Amino acid sequence: MKKGRGFTLLEIVIAILILTVALLGLASLTSMIIKGNASNKTLTIATTLGKDKLEELRSLPLTGTTIPSSHSGTDYWGANLGAATSTNAYFTRAWTASGTDPITITVTVTWPTNRSVVLKSMRARD
Repeated sequence: MKKGRGFTLLEIVIAILILTVALLGLASLTSMIIKGNASNKTLTIATTLGKDKLEELRSLPLTGTTIPSSHSGTDYWGANLGAATSTNAYFTRAWTASGTDPITITVTVTWPTNRSVVLKSMRARD
């Protein structure tokens, strides 16, 4: 009886099919990871913009009975974090303050995918 050496054509085709399915699965997973990283980057930038404005507002003096006009407003940021206008902005950052004592400061950062980050803090008058 003759013993065969090597692989048959059918074994090679099955091995290639299994390898192809595995590689397609890895490619799909890699694509999802890249999209997730981009989304997380945008969320991190938006949160940082909100935290920066919130800290700036918390550091302003609050001495009288009215809330200063500097405690409400809107500004715009490009995707590369450069200043922008309302027509070419990627991030829109809006802030308000309300209440008497303590004052509630709210900062909202939105971006074109209809997502937003809202940060709130309370601060007592000086």
